[in-house]
Amino acid sequence: MTKSTRNRTGQSGFTLMELLVVLAILGLLMSLVGPQVLNQLGGAKTKTAAIQIKDLEQALEMYKLDVGHFPSSNEGLQALVEKPAGKAGWNGPYLKGSVPLDPWNREYLYKYPGDRGDLDIISYGQNGTPGGEGEDADVTNAN
Repeated sequence: MTKSTRNRTGQSGFTLMELLVVLAILGLLMSLVGPQVLNQLGGAKTKTAAIQIKDLEQALEMYKLDVGHFPSSNEGLQALVEKPAGKAGWNGPYLKGSVPLDPWNREYLYKYPGDRGDLDIISYGQNGTPGGEGEDADVTNAN
């Protein structure tokens, strides 16, 4: 038997104990890191909604400069994309494409005159209902 034949017949690889230790370490790492990653993903949707609301506010300000007032609640945010009937001075569209949905795929609530300021733009968060905490909290232009 040659030396190279002897090496091939010997056992190689990991033992069951070594594999269990590695799996235990990976499990511990995931239990520590996993919740932090999920929290960051959730917070990203709220931040995205806040950024979109700021963009909508800027587009509404441009609309107001051209037309002289904000769109009514009935005209809504769609007035930023399509010219409302009888609006002299409309120089839009003020948004590229269509009015965006919030990160939870619902329309933003627009109200003029607003309850919290000149106008209100609201996303009701993950649960889609007023109030709530964390991801369920409302995101508004008054934040």
